[in-house]
Amino acid sequence: MTSSVERPRQTPLHAVHERLGATMTSFAGWQMPLRYTSETAEHLAVRRAAGLFDLSHMGEIMVTGPGAGPALDYALVGHMSALVPGRARYTMICAPDGGVLDDLVVYRPSEQEFMVVANASNTETVYRLLVERAASVAADAEVEDATGNYALIAIQGPVAAGILGPLTEIDLSALKYYTGAFGDVAGRLSWVARTGYTGEDGFEVFCMPEDAAWIWEALFTAGGPAGLVPAGLAARDTLRLEAGMPLYGNELGPDVTPFEAGLGRVVKFDKPGDFVGREALAARAAEGPRAVLAGLTMESRRIPRHGYPVLAGGSGARVGTVTSGAPSPTLGVPIAMAYLEPGADRPGLAVDIRGQAAPADLTDLPFYRRSK
Repeated sequence: MTSSVERPRQTPLHAVHERLGATMTSFAGWQMPLRYTSETAEHLAVRRAAGLFDLSHMGEIMVTGPGAGPALDYALVGHMSALVPGRARYTMICAPDGGVLDDLVVYRPSEQEFMVVANASNTETVYRLLVERAASVAADAEVEDATGNYALIAIQGPVAAGILGPLTEIDLSALKYYTGAFGDVAGRLSWVARTGYTGEDGFEVFCMPEDAAWIWEALFTAGGPAGLVPAGLAARDTLRLEAGMPLYGNELGPDVTPFEAGLGRVVKFDKPGDFVGREALAARAAEGPRAVLAGLTMESRRIPRHGYPVLAGGSGARVGTVTSGAPSPTLGVPIAMAYLEPGADRPGLAVDIRGQAAPADLTDLPFYRRSK
């Protein structure tokens, strides 16, 4: 008798994580490192030195051919055909009603080649929609789910460039934020991009799966004296929360448009032609968002969690919902992001934590911004 439960996939670095004693967890269909020692220690290492992340669970979808740019312009809310080769852009794929189906980073390695990086839980959906949407507007665009062709390693933190620099032929000083280049890393051909999800300077290295352990070990060895540590999903989550970066399934989802999330800037109404969701998103832009994403800093040590109600001062009426919350290792207090009703930005807010109102202060996002 066989089990109907599918086993989580393992990344090319699974054996490395086991050797390092990582606590593993099932995440979006993959077995991933949650932490190696302490998420707080890993978090602070990224803020002060550097952290090394296995992100091989992320989806890589290649869109190629003469029609690749126009196909993505129609499928996504951004103006992808305007990307210069070597650059990247943050964007979203939306439903016809404007709801966010995933947030994406799109790289353009060459004139007729785009790499769409999707969240692991949404890779199949994004691939299917790109195939459907590309076919409706561009017969000369090919869409391939190439996730199995890549491993992805991120090195993030203020000393990341100093660690990676001696291991690559790429001039990192010329690699600006949201740009990428092909080159060797520890002797293995890679696509290296100055992107990340921690709020720190850093790089993401896309390589062949069989090269992942070699590159990881080279970075791990070179970075040890500078304070680099391996870091898991737990630290990645608190780092992105401090940086005010949305997480799909928390701040983003089908019931939210980019405008509620404060990311209306990614919707390019001025690009030529139609795109999926244009009409609904234009209406939302005109009428204003139905909720506003805000930051909350707790006045006590009580921790707000996803789904907890946000209450108005005085009346105690519910005026919002926490989307993400955790202790902030950098700031030393619990923080949260929450969707609030428009106009709920007044003093006296509180979070209902197990039946008790815990006072909270509105805080501008991001909670943490790295020094240049």
